[in-house]
Amino acid sequence: MRRFNIALLAALTLSTALSTAPAQAHDRTPPLGLANCTATACHFDVPPGTYDVTVRLGGATAASTAITGETRRSLLPETATAAGRTVTRSFTVDVRTPEGEPTGPDGTPGLDLTLGGTAPALAGIRVTPAHHTRQIILIGDSTVCDQPGDPYSGWGQQLPQFLRKGISVANYADSGESTVTYLENPLLWGTVQPLIHPGDLVLVQLAHNDKTTDEATYRANLETLIGGIRDKGGRPVLVTPIVRRWFNADGTLNNNTALLVNGLGVDLPGVVRSVAAAEGVTLIDLTAQTKALVESLGVEGSKAIYLYNEKKDNTHTSAYGATVYAGLVRDTLVARHLLPEYRVRVG
Repeated sequence: MRRFNIALLAALTLSTALSTAPAQAHDRTPPLGLANCTATACHFDVPPGTYDVTVRLGGATAASTAITGETRRSLLPETATAAGRTVTRSFTVDVRTPEGEPTGPDGTPGLDLTLGGTAPALAGIRVTPAHHTRQIILIGDSTVCDQPGDPYSGWGQQLPQFLRKGISVANYADSGESTVTYLENPLLWGTVQPLIHPGDLVLVQLAHNDKTTDEATYRANLETLIGGIRDKGGRPVLVTPIVRRWFNADGTLNNNTALLVNGLGVDLPGVVRSVAAAEGVTLIDLTAQTKALVESLGVEGSKAIYLYNEKKDNTHTSAYGATVYAGLVRDTLVARHLLPEYRVRVG
């Protein structure tokens, strides 16, 4: 059972800048802090934008706290604190409408955070508008998106917990989309492209739903996305799709279903690799990475990565699997010097 430590809240509220300390004389608006929270959640009535959140975790007894926000995004991994101790952590969060999938419902206005973990304890919190933030924009399908309902989770939904303050994730992946539909829908590419700022990383993983897209069209669509990102000064990154958990009798994934060769015989990850090389674009070969991982785990061990146990689903990932795959993405970005060498402990 989860518990919430409140013994020190009154004293901490008075003594720390992370809580509801008095505003400056020239600004009578009180800072957003603990007054906006209950024992299990916080709500901040802020307009769409990017916000820095600084929290102090811990209390009189040992605690372990995780924070999610908006549409089930993992913003801070579970963090343990010893009895009588507190730690400070910070992250940056994208607040938008719709708050989840671009074609989904608007969600709740403002910023919503949920306190989780085995024994959550929030001693202080402060929310301020972010400045000089680096933005990572995600374009993808259901294996990437902010999934609205448990047990589903896209790897983009888990990525924020790996990033430090000053780097935000704007996840514009949407379930069921192919390169064709993403470009055609004004709620998708027509909305995302104007939001790209110079220097933004834009990760593109679209393949799972290009089941009937011919090679020439698929290649041209990827080139269109790359060109549109570069037109806005963004830095495109092509991501090959995660594998499907579809084993051969010999324990390998060397088949068209697992490796996303579509109904027309188009090797979709192969085309992504080819386009990345031709266009001089950074490639994250998530197909190769997830293939190696799933094969190493074997038929039984890999079930927990996907939703086989819950749904007999070999395509979509569990929260655990999405977290593992998000870690692969972040590690590659760090290795390619696109993100700073900084990581948090997840697990």
